[in-house]
Amino acid sequence: MNRRLKHAAIIFIVVLAAAQLVRPERANPATDASHTIQAEAGTASGLVAVLDRSCRDCHSNGTVWPWYTQIAPMSWLMAYGVTTGRKAVNFSEWTSYPPQLQRALLSASCQDASAGKMPGSYTLLHPEMRLSTHDIETICAAAQKAEAESAGRR
Repeated sequence: MNRRLKHAAIIFIVVLAAAQLVRPERANPATDASHTIQAEAGTASGLVAVLDRSCRDCHSNGTVWPWYTQIAPMSWLMAYGVTTGRKAVNFSEWTSYPPQLQRALLSASCQDASAGKMPGSYTLLHPEMRLSTHDIETICAAAQKAEAESAGRR
C-alpha cells in the first residue's frame, strides 16, 4: 500500500508539473475609453461603481489576473471564465452594442444579479465582489431607466 501511494504521489506531481506547460491566453485587449459603459453612463453613476467592483474581472478588458491565475488548473478556469464572460457582455465594448441589445444586456444583468447567478462562485475567492441588495437595486434601476428612456423615444 505504501509503495502504491508513493507511485500515485509521483504521478500526481508529474501531471501537475506538466499541466503548467499548458498556458491559456491571459491578455487584456486595449480599451478605448469612449467605448466603455463608463463613457455612456458617466462616472457619477452608481452603476459604474458596482460594475467596476463586481463585474470588471470577467466582463471587461480590465481583468485583474491574481497570482493564482498563473497556476494550472486555476489558470484554465479563470481564462475560461473571462472568455465566457466577455462573450456574454463586455462593458469595455459597450458602445459597440446596438441600443436594443444594451437594454437587453442590462435587463439580463438585473435578472442574473437578482437570482444570485452573478458574480457567481468567483466571490469565494473575492468576497468584496459580492453584490449587496443596494448593488442589485442599482443595476436593476439602470435597466429600468434605459427601458423607460427607450419607451419615451418611441
